[in-house]
Amino acid sequence: MKFNHITSYRGGVMAILQVRDLDDRLYASLKAIAKSENRSISQEVISIIEKYLSNPALYKNNPTREFIALSGAWEDDRSAEKIIDSIALPDPSF
Repeated sequence: MKFNHITSYRGGVMAILQVRDLDDRLYASLKAIAKSENRSISQEVISIIEKYLSNPALYKNNPTREFIALSGAWEDDRSAEKIIDSIALPDPSF
């Protein structure tokens, strides 16, 4: 990555970020998301960075959060008792 600085039309200094060797599939995904959000690719990248930096903990792997997100994911019309009865218990004679 390469950083440069330019003066914006409002007189403030803005950084330029250049990213090299971006995988074609990643770029295509980025381009598609930007299009769906009616943004340029640059605007989309800025939006992604702003979202991440506003709450980076949200994007880190958290096993507890992932487990909680699964709650309610199991769909079954049977009652809890019927599900429990259907579970094969090991034969105590072994």
